[in-house]
This record gives sequence, C-alpha cells and structure tokens, in this order.
Amino acid sequence: MARTSERTSVFSESLIREMTRVAQRHGAINLAQGFPDFDPPAALVQAGKDAMDAGRHQYAITWGAPELRSALATKLRRFTGLPVDEATELVVTCGATEAMMVAMMTVCDPGDRVGLFSPFYENYSADAILCGARPVHVPLHPPHYQFDPDELRRAFSTGLKAFVLCNPSNPCGRVFTRKELLAIAALAEEFDVFVLTDEVYEHIVYPPHQHTYFSALPGMARRTLMCSSLSKTFSITGWRIGYVYADQAVIAQARKVHDFLTVGAAAPLQHAVASALGYPDSYYKELAATYGLSRDILLGYLDRAGLSYTRPEGAYFVMVDISGFGWKSDVEFAHWMTKEVGVAPVPGSSFFENGENRFIRLNFAKKPETLHAAGECLLKLKR
Repeated sequence: MARTSERTSVFSESLIREMTRVAQRHGAINLAQGFPDFDPPAALVQAGKDAMDAGRHQYAITWGAPELRSALATKLRRFTGLPVDEATELVVTCGATEAMMVAMMTVCDPGDRVGLFSPFYENYSADAILCGARPVHVPLHPPHYQFDPDELRRAFSTGLKAFVLCNPSNPCGRVFTRKELLAIAALAEEFDVFVLTDEVYEHIVYPPHQHTYFSALPGMARRTLMCSSLSKTFSITGWRIGYVYADQAVIAQARKVHDFLTVGAAAPLQHAVASALGYPDSYYKELAATYGLSRDILLGYLDRAGLSYTRPEGAYFVMVDISGFGWKSDVEFAHWMTKEVGVAPVPGSSFFENGENRFIRLNFAKKPETLHAAGECLLKLKR
C-alpha cells in the first residue's frame, strides 16, 4: 500500500479543536476554542436571512461579491488611510484560515523559509509545512512576550521569504507597539521579505494600547499581505468570511490560489456581511469595551485563585502559568482540568516551537454568566 505524504506526518491535528471535543465529552465549560457563546448583531442575522430569501444561493464571483469587496475597501480606507482598490487589491476567502494559506502559497515555494514568532497560532506552522516551506521561529519571551531584536535579525538573515505577524497576538494577547512594528518593517525592507499579517483581532484592543496596521507603515503596503476576517469583529466565526488585502500584482496571483483551493466563500453570507461593514465607529468602541469587561471578569477569578497570568493587551485570550502545579505535561493537565475542574483550556505547548509546558490558554469571548460560572470552577485551583 502506498504511503500518505511525508508532510502530513510532521504535524498533528489541532489541540484547540481537540479540547472542544474533550469539553463536550465531560460537559465542561469550553474556554479553549475561541468562539463567542452569544449571537451576532440582530441586523446582521436578518441580513443573512434576507440574502437567502433573495435567492443568493449560487456562486458569487470567485474573488468576492462586488458589494462585499466595495464595503471592505471602504472600511479599510477608513481605518488604514490607504487608497484600497476593491477591483484589484482584495480577494475574499473562506475565513482568515484560508486567507493565510492563500497568502503563504502565493509568496512561498517549496524549500523557502517562513519566520514565525513563538508562541504562534498553531495553523501557521502547519500552513508553512503544507506549502513545503520551513518554519523559522523567533521567541516572544514570557511573561511580557517581547522579542529580542538581535534574535529577530538573525532569523531574517537566514534567508526568509516571508514573515508571519499576528497582531493583536493569538495566543498571548500582545499588541505590538509602533516602534516594534517599524523594527520588523526595517528588516523586511533590508532582507526583501514579504510580511503576512493576521489582523483578525484588529478591533479588540484595550486602552491605552492601539492597533497599528502594518500595511500603513512607510513602504510596507507593497510587501504586506494583510489577512483578516469578519468572524471576530461580528461574532460570526461559523460564517467563514475572510479576505486578503495586498498590492494588485500580489493579489493577481493570490486570486488564482484561492480559486483552486475553495472557488469561493458562501455567497449569501458575503451579501449579508457587506451591510455590517458600514456600522459606525461606536460599534467598534462598544465591541472593545464589551470584551474589556469580559477580560476583567475572568482575570478577577484568576486573581482570586492565585494564578499567574499575562494581562492581555488585545484579542480575547489569556496565557496562564501552571508551572506551580508540578505537571510534566500541559496536555495531561488540560485534560485533567477539563474533567475535574469543569473548564477546558488549550495546552500552551500547542503554540510553542520548543516544547514549552508551563502554560494554558483560556478565552473570554463568552457571556458574563458563562465567565462567572467558569470562574467559580477555576477557584478549585486555588492552592
């Protein structure tokens, strides 16, 4: 019998999605996989129903329905200040997950090197491997998750073709400063490297921190492939609507990759979500404020339990230090915690290149009552 491909043997299934299944098996509160347990805006749900009632059941244009690309371009111009062309600089994808794969396949050939910060969202390393590329990891040092400029330069000097930047960062909640981003930009320019940004949490940032769009930095629009989605901003993780924004020469190639990967994202949902992109600034401010309150609820319980953590600056995750419990395996700890404590985390090793076992990740994209129930369970960990 012929063997399956070698590339599939060097990474595992997602630990994040596995922990959702473990939570379901034990009836635990799922703070592992990052999806809300509340509904999207009612007007957006109605727009989805209206799109289906209007007969939007067949393929949209492969690289995105015109009204959605127009709405995306308007929103991007509004927040980035860049002159975005919906006709040539955007491709709509099946979520940011496909967007990142499209971006990586567009710029990388087999044997190329792709730089990643570690910890990283687990898909990035698998994406690189599936492209035949080699991941090169640069540590973000706990507990503040900052990079060493010398270590970053050494990674770029190995001959990177691309560098992946998640900002705000999943899993650690860092919001990179403009100074840090300019340092990355300078290296990208010096070593002629594409930067693939994951900016799905762009609107979930907590004061005094601010999100800086990498494409908007001087000279970076031409070498940045911005990957994002509408999942987190509008609480529609199951709709799978994402996009890549880049220079038109890059998008011309990215559209071909997307075409043969998935053909297109769900047509009625594309039409529906276009309306949400016109929401006023107050929507985005309220979104960040709501998640800020959720963050404070969960962190309050972590404080009461005496658990050490890094305060998130953005996104909706918190990394918790479990080294004091003495477990050699964070995976075993996560399974034990799900069963015995009643709350499912993600083992931190899912996000690190170097076998790190000191952390778990919890998410707070939940209703206050869910977080209070989870918090009461977490108090069982108090030592």
